[in-house]
Amino acid sequence: MKKSLISTTLVCAIFAALIIPSIPASASYDNGILPHVDGNYQFPQTKWSNVRHTLRVHIPKNSQSISQISIAVPETINWSNKLKDVVVSGNNGQKVNANISINEKTIILAFNEPVSPNSKLEIDIKNIRQPLRGNGPVYRLFAKSVNSDTSIQIGIARFRVNNN
Repeated sequence: MKKSLISTTLVCAIFAALIIPSIPASASYDNGILPHVDGNYQFPQTKWSNVRHTLRVHIPKNSQSISQISIAVPETINWSNKLKDVVVSGNNGQKVNANISINEKTIILAFNEPVSPNSKLEIDIKNIRQPLRGNGPVYRLFAKSVNSDTSIQIGIARFRVNNN
């Protein structure tokens, strides 16, 4: 009797494991109230001298509209410091109108029209000369909502140093 109970339990456990779909767990920030860094990537991902860093920012549907984003550029990288090398695009890949200014190692994006909730932005920083050794660069991003003059940190973007 004990053997048949164990066998039945084992068969049910295997059956349940096969029937229940395996869906990876993921955190959903769509219902959040604060903008955040949604990801980042580098192109090309090899040890080239000049690369492009792309930072993705998500403004969730319950967030306030964003009027400005500031990016603290890491001390470990050198880049062109040219306004044309910073490009901001929206959900649909179209360029977003922003007044871009550079103050030493800080990029300031002041949006002509506030970026509405339930939006995503891609910020490309081109002509970055990546460090050859040491820790990878870490950008710090801050945002101002339309109803506040206070900047809040919305996240960091960390890049690897390719020593290949």
